[in-house]
Amino acid sequence: MNNGLAIDIGGTFTDVVLELEGEIHSTKVLTSREDPSDAVMDGIEQIFSETGATPSDVEIILHGTTLATNALIERRGAKTALLTTLGHRDVLEMALENRFEQYDINIERPVALVPRTLRLPIVERMNAHGEVLIELDDDSVDSAIEEMRAQGVESVAIGFLHSYVNDEHELSVRQRVRDQMGDIPISLSSDVCPEIREYERMSTTCANAYVLPLMKFYLGRLSERFNSRGFDCPYLMMTSGGGLTTFETAGRYPIRLVESGPAGGAILAEQISREVKADKVISFDMGGTTAKLSLIDEGKTLLSRAFEVDRAYRFKKGSGLPVRIPVIEMVEIGAGGGSIAHLDKIGRIQIGPESAGSDPGPACYGNGGSNPTVTDADCVLDRLDPNLFAGGNLSLNRESAESAIDLQLAQPMKLSISDTAQGIAEIVDENMAAAARSHASEWGKSLDQRTMVAFGGAAPLHAARLLEKLNLACVVIPQDAGVGSAIGFLNAPISYEVVRSSHMLLENYDPSLVQDVLSNMREEASQVVESASSTGEFMERGTAYMRYVGQGHEISVPFETSSIDHDELLKTFESTYTSLYGRLIPHAPVEVMSWTLNVSAVQDAVIDSVAFASNSAEVASSHLQVSTESSESDGSFALLHRDALERGQLIIGPALVTERHTTTVVPAGFGLRRLQSDHLLMFKEEGIEHS
Repeated sequence: MNNGLAIDIGGTFTDVVLELEGEIHSTKVLTSREDPSDAVMDGIEQIFSETGATPSDVEIILHGTTLATNALIERRGAKTALLTTLGHRDVLEMALENRFEQYDINIERPVALVPRTLRLPIVERMNAHGEVLIELDDDSVDSAIEEMRAQGVESVAIGFLHSYVNDEHELSVRQRVRDQMGDIPISLSSDVCPEIREYERMSTTCANAYVLPLMKFYLGRLSERFNSRGFDCPYLMMTSGGGLTTFETAGRYPIRLVESGPAGGAILAEQISREVKADKVISFDMGGTTAKLSLIDEGKTLLSRAFEVDRAYRFKKGSGLPVRIPVIEMVEIGAGGGSIAHLDKIGRIQIGPESAGSDPGPACYGNGGSNPTVTDADCVLDRLDPNLFAGGNLSLNRESAESAIDLQLAQPMKLSISDTAQGIAEIVDENMAAAARSHASEWGKSLDQRTMVAFGGAAPLHAARLLEKLNLACVVIPQDAGVGSAIGFLNAPISYEVVRSSHMLLENYDPSLVQDVLSNMREEASQVVESASSTGEFMERGTAYMRYVGQGHEISVPFETSSIDHDELLKTFESTYTSLYGRLIPHAPVEVMSWTLNVSAVQDAVIDSVAFASNSAEVASSHLQVSTESSESDGSFALLHRDALERGQLIIGPALVTERHTTTVVPAGFGLRRLQSDHLLMFKEEGIEHS
């Protein structure tokens, strides 16, 4: 595969990247909130105009979006009902029956997506072995249907107790709802999340139902526009787990798209960690609306089957909306360039999570925005070239940024505009550093002396300060960092993961049962991958979720699907357990709770190679020399275009290195070098002799 089009829709900007004959071309346009496909098509037309490409040149379209995530966070999804087992309608609010912050009496739990009046009880009951205890009562189903009609329900979630073992009742109710309510979208827990743990299964199913109508309409609309424009190639969606799947599959399981865009960035960081031979990496993706951080060890991202959307309480685990999907483990916070700065009740600067978005956007965009944002602060601090912002598609208005900061923050605090802008930058940097520390501690990892890979429109602006706060070793800024997530799509595999909960004591290991489970999962996953890939060759990656009997949580244990047996599974479990906890529990029996299988097409990436083309304006000769006499204290930076740097050339801050879609801030006391790979390497000045 040589020519591909990658599209990443964020809350503020839509990035479009075209890989054409081995070279990368990119553009960045404001996201169109009413119809996101408008910005997609505008970006495509811009990039076609710049390159002379046509739809016939494109062999594959890859897409990632935060639309599903934003709909969950902003509660803009469909009016959803949950049909569940009689007596279990309050599972969504009871949650895990714990407190994520034990000593704060004022904590607020996430509001359930489905209100209690739309959680409708159905008379039925299965036991944990899938045996019917109470037969399904059709009258209770009809009563629920009547209530859903009366309340104007737009989407239905069906989740019964133990349906992951036996889905008979869920299938029967789906058919009855379909017969009486036509083609209303329906999500089954046995289909969306067929595994143990009732609360997480219900939460995931409700979330899928909540965003299903929105995402199905959007993907259908986008497909129509692609077709009418003349594209005749596969359209694939990026999933949260770092793989690619068809629009059709994504339309059935949109909950798998909640970290769609950020997953592309993590894949890019994973690739770069291997290129620069960095064993311990932190990926830092800061765009217009959010910042995303993830850890990469030994060239591999952390993978998980659990994720929380919109952690609202100091990044605490348990304060968000839980979903159980294959996901690249990361923390995401409302700390982007468009995040709004405001004063709290005692007059302190707070950042986000509210964002100015793309319309009206930050005050400096000149589109009518009046709230001060992080981008406004960066503009006032002269960290941005007003004529190169977003590839020259936006010309920044510094006066509007100063006015917004002055009226809403500086005057009430009795500070200068520049000091207030510096305060905004410092607060958002500390918020991101705190999120990184919290994320690392949850996984028992250290951040000390890690290499940061910084990308996204705003990350290179703030990377140096995070290096200081987190005591990192250095920062790598990839080529074309401003559209890094979209470039990551070009390196993603076509893959799909399925899960089954099938309990088994390891001492009673049953090879035939294991093979039956694997065969069932292989059939489902292979069908999805085959629909998106023409290679005909597939790889498999199996994982067993295991624990000692009596424990509350499992650990993930990888295994070879072709040679799985009792001894190898036990050996890998003990090795993994020891690496996590430092010891084993002697003579304790071990059990498997769930199995997952990931099937991927055999190819390194959708795009075989990625090279970069300079599609920026001619670099002015005055930018070729770096003055080391400039000083942040008087608000001045030396200005240099990235293309002006020779490979191996070293510059000393303070300096700004501008490029088409972002700017790298090199503060005083920092050095920056362009590597032979064309990535930029930034480090503290005392490390220059070792760089």
